Amino acid sequence: MSQIYTAVTKQVDGWWVGWIEEIPGVNCQEPTREMLLETLAITLREAIAFNRQEALAMVGSDYHEERIAL
Repeated sequence: MSQIYTAVTKQVDGWWVGWIEEIPGVNCQEPTREMLLETLAITLREAIAFNRQEALAMVGSDYHEERIAL
């Protein structure tokens, strides 16, 4: 299942800064817009993987996973 996320970007003092609108804490800064978008994608993937690992560690055993489509 592919999910689309929204990157909010702007140039500030010669640097490109950006955030992923839907996931708090995913933000980056790079010298070019292209590098920023690449770094945001990497950071987003890492944040999702970390959040998943953390959730599964907290739930322990005997759980169910359900997909929820929006």
